[in-house]
Amino acid sequence: MAPSTPSPDSVEKDPEAAPNSTRQSRNLSFARRSSKAREAGYQNEDPFAGEESGEIQYRTMAWWQASAIMIAETISLGILSLPSVLDTVGLAPGIILIIGLGVLATYTGYVLGQFKLAGTLTRYPYIHTFADAGEVLFSPIGLGAFGREFFGIAQVIFLVFSMGSHVLTWTIMMNTITTHATCTIVWGIIGMLIFIAFDTPRTMKNLSYYSIASFISILTAVLITMIALGVSPPPGAGPVKATEKAQFYTAFNSVSNIVFAYAGHVSFFSFISEFKRPEEWPKALFLLQGADTVLYIVAAIVIYYYATDQVQSPALGTTGDLVKKVAYGMAIPTIIIAGVVYGHVSSKYIFVRLFRGTPHLSSRSLLATSTWLSIVFTLWLLAWIIAESIPVFNDLLSLISALFASWFTYGLSGVFWLFMNYRTGWFSNGPRKAALSVLNMGLVGMGTAICGIGLYASGKSIKADSGQGASWSCADNSKSSA
Repeated sequence: MAPSTPSPDSVEKDPEAAPNSTRQSRNLSFARRSSKAREAGYQNEDPFAGEESGEIQYRTMAWWQASAIMIAETISLGILSLPSVLDTVGLAPGIILIIGLGVLATYTGYVLGQFKLAGTLTRYPYIHTFADAGEVLFSPIGLGAFGREFFGIAQVIFLVFSMGSHVLTWTIMMNTITTHATCTIVWGIIGMLIFIAFDTPRTMKNLSYYSIASFISILTAVLITMIALGVSPPPGAGPVKATEKAQFYTAFNSVSNIVFAYAGHVSFFSFISEFKRPEEWPKALFLLQGADTVLYIVAAIVIYYYATDQVQSPALGTTGDLVKKVAYGMAIPTIIIAGVVYGHVSSKYIFVRLFRGTPHLSSRSLLATSTWLSIVFTLWLLAWIIAESIPVFNDLLSLISALFASWFTYGLSGVFWLFMNYRTGWFSNGPRKAALSVLNMGLVGMGTAICGIGLYASGKSIKADSGQGASWSCADNSKSSA
């Protein structure tokens, strides 16, 4: 059972309503405390400590709001690749993999919550991101600074690649709806600017309301696709196959696509840091995992059952031209909002890294605002470059999963558990503790295997698919104009 933490003090709902003199006084008070924190080593302080005196408060999310954001982040693109997984490996192995990896992802998410909350109560109240967790892991061997920077860089790269997948999906969607009305690169630039506009707020609370619209959006788009396929299956669709023979690299890429469907863990520390009551994390996690696993199974089975070997990835492109345009139109909110969540988390990490322990972290000063906007713009520019460089949807997801999701979703949770339980002994407290030790050692091995084999498989797939879509091309990447 995860340890509980005391709830933070209530915060003023409308700081802008305070007179200027009052706000200046509060900022001065916060600056004095921040100065003391820096003198004592502010990297070891809670980054949002004393935020009540600032103009912006971060710890304002209820658990259901966090669930809404995580559902929007996780279900958006992951669900669109799963029907093609069943086509590649067969119905039975595909369902087993979706359920099995989903159960493990629930456990690893719970372990991340334990690590965060245990740190809050003991020596590590400053854990806000995987970078902070990396410092904790490497500190016993005198490499805390290396652990912080290594994990921080890996986290940002993972998030930027995920942002790139949303830019790519945006271009596919626009080419589908408009029947490739203009150059794909132009659609990418337009999408990038829209993502930047939605990422201008600095707190997550507002994202929760957008996320509800995102969930309704993807659910409606998938329902339209399933109903349309049930009414009119694609011509030439073959029989449903319980198992399927496939080349090793294509089969393993299917595993990687399922891993990506559960790849929201990279943001979990950041989400918990903005909870009003961090001890309510399990509620948010179980709602997320229950919702995404059920939807993944239903959507994958129904779409594959009717489309079989004619299924496409993203799955919304499997139906006829008109329905496909309607489905993609309904998916616009989730394509945007889920990408915005990734952009926000990556930008927030860099912003907090720069201004931790300074009054700018919780102020609307010119320096703080301009820095935030610059970070957002730069990260989305990099995401657009990635989207233009790897133009095949499944290949991009497989590469992201192999490099990063293998560790952030599975492997590192095993490492964190082993770290937390090292002093009490892994095999010295009964069979339950021994079984958990074996499980978490297995998660570390699983992360290693998915990373190593997945890189090989995604590399082979990118090479094999090199003729399907040209990098930095105006060509249609949705096949709608064929």
